[in-house]
Amino acid sequence: MSNKLEGQQVLVLPEGSSRVLGRDAQRTNIAIAYAVANVIRTTLGPKGMDKMLVSELGDIVITNDGATILEEMNVEHPTAKLLVEVAKTQDKEVGDGTTTAAMLTGMLLKKAGDLLDQGIHPSIIIRGYDMAAKECIAALDKISKPVTLADTEILLRIAEISMGSKAVGVGEGKSFLAGIVVKAVTQVAEKDGKTGSVKIDAEFIKIEKKAGGDIKDTTLINGVLIDKEVVHQAMPKKAEKAKIALIDCALEIEKTEIDAKIEITSPDQMQAFLNQEEKMLKDMVGKVTKSGASVLFCQKGIDDVAQHYLAKAGIMAVRRVKKSDMDKLARATGAQLVTTLDDLSESQLGYVGIVEERKIAGEQMIFIEECKHPKSVTLLIRASTDHVVNEGERAIKDGIGAVRSVIEDGKYVTGGGSIEMELSKHLQEFAAKTSGREQLAIQAFAETLEWVPRTLAENCGIDAIDALVSLRSKHKEGKATFGVEVYSGTIDDVAMLGVLEPAKIKKQAIQSAYEAAKMILRIDDMISSRARAPSAPPGGMGGMGDMD
Repeated sequence: MSNKLEGQQVLVLPEGSSRVLGRDAQRTNIAIAYAVANVIRTTLGPKGMDKMLVSELGDIVITNDGATILEEMNVEHPTAKLLVEVAKTQDKEVGDGTTTAAMLTGMLLKKAGDLLDQGIHPSIIIRGYDMAAKECIAALDKISKPVTLADTEILLRIAEISMGSKAVGVGEGKSFLAGIVVKAVTQVAEKDGKTGSVKIDAEFIKIEKKAGGDIKDTTLINGVLIDKEVVHQAMPKKAEKAKIALIDCALEIEKTEIDAKIEITSPDQMQAFLNQEEKMLKDMVGKVTKSGASVLFCQKGIDDVAQHYLAKAGIMAVRRVKKSDMDKLARATGAQLVTTLDDLSESQLGYVGIVEERKIAGEQMIFIEECKHPKSVTLLIRASTDHVVNEGERAIKDGIGAVRSVIEDGKYVTGGGSIEMELSKHLQEFAAKTSGREQLAIQAFAETLEWVPRTLAENCGIDAIDALVSLRSKHKEGKATFGVEVYSGTIDDVAMLGVLEPAKIKKQAIQSAYEAAKMILRIDDMISSRARAPSAPPGGMGGMGDMD
């Protein structure tokens, strides 16, 4: 069949394909995005509800973390997958605010759908949203307040608020975990001497988790925790004022790369061969001993004979340590990673107060503690069950992301929906000054931002409309820090209550939501090319239509 028909191009798709055009495609995408946003809306805030997600294999996840819910939902529709990407980006960039970002995307599209029904072109809506997003970011920069590494009290409040929505971040547990998170982040923070900016690599905050105990048994180790055990029973299980050697080579006899055969014709030759192997391994251990190391961490294997000689020398050894753990050990202890034993010397050793093997939840683990200036730390999370431990890990990751974001960006804002309400008021005023149909899109953007305090009010059981009317009134009076106080279910000055959040999280959520909404609004044709079903007759052809 020709692909030309009276000079018009036609689209030839395999059987089973589908195509949705124009307004129908836009309606479908908006409906899907709004449905996904509605799923996670109920999880927003400290009084938000949890979701139970069961995988195909029967694994259960109980959480109210936006990114986790969207990822575990295993959505099929392309638009829903875009919302998953929004949450993932938010999580990767700032570590918190995933629910807000996905919810705002859905609501922006819902408002855009209402405007499309009024006959406004998608390009005009996008232009209006673009103006509103830029105005929002500019206003956010003006409203936000400065914060530094020294402002411990502010950092603690930010960590508490970010973890407040998780089940473990309730009551005293929240303050306890917030203190640990702030200590960990400030410990690994590095200040640039020239620019004065602070950089924090969250990779150097290692997180280990073990079920058993209470959430308050969670500890911050000023060093590294390795989920391994000492390789030989005769080796010491504890070393104080230890000198650490890190090697990236095997303490084993290397095999030849080509097929080689050694012919041994007498017991004497056999003994000589074995003696030579033993001597080589003894020499390797001798190089470690000569350097003065009392603890050895090896990225590769350690031969049984080498283990014996290391034990005789009183050296504690751990083998097959992960590359990421070796990097953390180097930062924490000051040791240099050596790739060949010939290079090992005292100058390349690290120093640490205590190295000890301890049993945690029935498993042996190596604790490397009391480092002088550790630039890598470890958080050992404990809780009653695996589900609580996993939720504790998500809470701590949110806390680390929030504190890291506010330190690097240096700005914070008030929470409880107060900043969204203030930005909404600002956009309403901006819309009134804007001529053209874009004004309606800016107005829609402003109304979308109001969904954050509205949802917080709904989730804590108070009347959402009354809360919204009251907040609008307060913000018009110039009370910019009034928001929803979820614990008492009232409208209050959240700045006085210490409800603080990083400005970067709000900025990223608004930008991500706008970009995703813009991308989805531009779609007016959806072509789905499915594989032909096995029962379909060969040579079938379908899904033909005029190409735009």
